[in-house]
Amino acid sequence: METQHSRVVTYSKNVFIPVTNMCRNHCGYCGFRRSPDDPGAYIMQPARIEEILHRGAKSGCTEALFTFGERPDEDAGYLKRLKAIGYNRTLDYLLNLCRMAIKMGLLPHCNPGVLSYAELALLKPLNASMGLMLETTAHLQVHEDSPGKVPGKRIESIANAGKLKIPFTTGLLVGIGETRADRLESLRIITELHRQYGNIQEVIIQNFTPKPGTPMSGHEPPSFEDMLWTVEHAREILPADVAIQVPPNLIPPGMLIEHGASDLGGISPVTIDHINPEHEWPAVEQLGQKVGSDVILRERLPIYPQYIRQGWFSEDIQSLVQHLASDDGYRKVEKWRS
Repeated sequence: METQHSRVVTYSKNVFIPVTNMCRNHCGYCGFRRSPDDPGAYIMQPARIEEILHRGAKSGCTEALFTFGERPDEDAGYLKRLKAIGYNRTLDYLLNLCRMAIKMGLLPHCNPGVLSYAELALLKPLNASMGLMLETTAHLQVHEDSPGKVPGKRIESIANAGKLKIPFTTGLLVGIGETRADRLESLRIITELHRQYGNIQEVIIQNFTPKPGTPMSGHEPPSFEDMLWTVEHAREILPADVAIQVPPNLIPPGMLIEHGASDLGGISPVTIDHINPEHEWPAVEQLGQKVGSDVILRERLPIYPQYIRQGWFSEDIQSLVQHLASDDGYRKVEKWRS
């Protein structure tokens, strides 16, 4: 039973689909990216994605999380692979994947990197929400060979999503060389964007984890104390209607919830975290053990309740949103207490 002292913490159930791992950026901490001529470079085939979506729908998921390497179309080797499955540009492939997900009863949430206003406008009708990690407003060495990680470009993309009224996820990547002052500045920029456009539904505070074979493989991850400091300041700086998300497969969330975190992100019963494959998702049934006895766990959709109430979704997904959402905008299931 919910009391005035209970805290509500949310999560969604998703399928995590990394459509391609080819990317124009060369971030010093990324173990996901491949060049088109690398062993292990891929574009997921439509039949494989359809099978994952089907498993997700059967498992009770509501979100199809489509992630990409950023702007792989800039590489001729990638385009050759893309054309082999019948597409001249990634955006067209992504639009069809969104339609496939909706047909199966899953709401798309696309995270393909920096996009233009026109590209966002094409994706908006077929997405419940979208995302792009700001990571940091600082210019860092780990991003020097990553044209998509120029802070101004990422800020512009988030602002364009705001102009289009796209419910949006962004966040900070903590421990990649930025200072605490840099984090505060990043949080202030996100706050300014939300105050202007009102579209930031959640901010992820994600801890860097070292990946073998990367330039930062020997770099120490941020301490728990540093993460706690960042969550506390995020809650002080960000508007009250912006949720703070922490990833429960990367860091114990309990104390972070006590200091301002209120969301655990997407938990998949079907797919791994392809960006951090060495860190397993906790099972939904285990979440209660991680969040504290005074916490009410509620399953949400990829679009937050306030944006459902405001009608920030298109006719293309209206019937699916209404089918999945309860009267208060959460998932249409009974809430349960840890």
